[in-house]
Amino acid sequence: EALREPLRLALEALERAVAPPAAFDPARAELTWRIAATDYMSSALILPALKLIREAAPRSRMAVFALNPPQVAQQLEKGELDMVFHTGDNAPPTLHQRRLFSERYVLAGRHDHPQLQQPLTLDRFCQLEFVMVSPDGGGFSAATDRALARLGRTRRVALSVPHFLFMLDTLANSDLVAVLPERLVRNAPQLRVLAPPLEIEGFDILMLWHERLHRDPAQQWLRQQIVAAL
Repeated sequence: EALREPLRLALEALERAVAPPAAFDPARAELTWRIAATDYMSSALILPALKLIREAAPRSRMAVFALNPPQVAQQLEKGELDMVFHTGDNAPPTLHQRRLFSERYVLAGRHDHPQLQQPLTLDRFCQLEFVMVSPDGGGFSAATDRALARLGRTRRVALSVPHFLFMLDTLANSDLVAVLPERLVRNAPQLRVLAPPLEIEGFDILMLWHERLHRDPAQQWLRQQIVAAL
């Protein structure tokens, strides 16, 4: 019983090693690709590639799962997922990875927000009331707070939400503001976007996959479409 899972993976690897590589025809393929991502990553990565993938592989389908960072290595190893989008920090070192882009933070609020009509000083920035995303729920501190702490400053986070979509709706319909990834608000006409008045460390976005799918022609094609769309 203990050998069952390791032997299954070993036999799959041996089968792929001795079998001739099959040509992949996306137009005829009937596959289900399984990808884990946050809602921000889905918007920044999957959405730009979706039209390209759907046109080339109309008979295939895609399932997007909520990202659960502590479980991604195990989910990929077991075949529960094919690909994961992950931030550069704490990415499992046992997985194949490709850096897709580096993201930076911007400040955003509703377009007619009275405090965002001119460049912000650090003092006025700290007086604003913020909403932030806490994927694990209930968090009130993030990269912005660490950057402020290095300057001996703080801010007031009035609202913590689990999803970026709720955050964007909140910004458009209140006087709350947010520091968030630039790609999320690149095409949001209802929002005013400014550079923060302090240096906030950005992050890298990676594409992760397991060795068992490293040479799979269909998975290689999918990874190429993601990169091409960016």
